[in-house]
Formats: sequence, structure tokens, C-alpha cells
Amino acid sequence: MFTGLVSDVGRVIAVEGGDRLRRITIACGYDPATIAVGASIACSGPCLTAVEIIPQEGGCRFTVDAAAETLARTTAGAWQPGTRLNLERSLRMGDELGGHLVTGHVDGLAEILAREAVTGGEGDASAASDRFVLRAPPDLARFIAEKGSVSLDGTSLTVNGVAGDTFTVLLIPHTLAATTWGERRAGDRVNLEVDLIARYAARLAEAQAAR
Repeated sequence: MFTGLVSDVGRVIAVEGGDRLRRITIACGYDPATIAVGASIACSGPCLTAVEIIPQEGGCRFTVDAAAETLARTTAGAWQPGTRLNLERSLRMGDELGGHLVTGHVDGLAEILAREAVTGGEGDASAASDRFVLRAPPDLARFIAEKGSVSLDGTSLTVNGVAGDTFTVLLIPHTLAATTWGERRAGDRVNLEVDLIARYAARLAEAQAAR
């Protein structure tokens, strides 16, 4: 499990393999002593298993294997050397839950339709923030609610508004600087994981309606 609070931004340095299985090596600033072989790391959304960890100056590099479904359902299939990724290590018992519960199981891809600068008055917390307008896949749109949570490229965000299959999120300057969101533009696709609670609530409602 994860929280959607990005703790480092890594960089892909090598990609090997084909469409059935791809081995991806990522350089990051994590202390290698804090990562064990077999550990789960959220890499811009999908939870991947570290199969090799090699210390290097300023951190380490770790290798993950992405299987066919991950390559097809997430942006992992487009990762190349130089691609930057939002990283988060899995929760440990007793860790603070600062974002929301994120599984690292990506549901689909959302498309960024627009990025708009938001400026406010003096003392306005939204000043210099950016609003992103995104379109969710039709089968996932029903799980996205205003003021609810959503994970986009592994980042826990609050949904500001919903209209049909489109929704908006507001990113503050810190998030834009500390994650890959500063690089995102209209036309980009991002890994979408809907809120776990919303998924179960919808399933319960369907079961009640079927009675």
C-alpha cells in the first residue's frame, strides 16, 4: 500500500526486453539500505517489485520487471532512458497516512485536456497554482467524485470538479516542483487509480440495486 505522497523523482536509465516482459532500471536518491530485493515501489503509479538494487553516488539504482499487462495498461510501455518517474516506497506499519490509500494497481489512463494557470489575490493559497483538466475512461468516470481523492501518476490529488467524464485537479507550486507534474502538458496521458473507497462503495450500491 502507498499514500500517493511522492518521496523522490527517479530517472529511467535502461530499458531491455519486449512487449511481454521489460526490465527497467531506474536511478534515484534513495539510500540503498532502505530498499530490499523484493520491495514494492510505486513508479508513477504502478506498484513494481525491485529485483536488483545497486548503490551509486547520491543514492542507488534499482531494477524492476514490467509484465505485458502493466506495459499495456499504464504508461510504462512508453518509458525510455531519460523518462522521469514519481517514486514512493511502500507503507510500513506506523507510517503517517498523509495522502489517501493507494494500491499501486493502475485502473487506466487519463488524458490531460488542458493546463491552466490559476492566480489569486494576496494570501490566496491557489496563487501560482495550475489547474489540470483531464478526461477519464468512460468505465472509470463514475468512481471520480468532487472533493474525492484520485491517484494520478502516483500522486494523491483532490478532485476539484467533475463534468461527465472530465474532472479537474489543482496542483500547488510545491507539487509541481517536487514531482513530474511540472512537465505535464495537454495531450499527455497519466496513470489513473481511482479511490479504493469509491470503488467498494459503487460495488455495494450495485449489489443493493440488484436485490
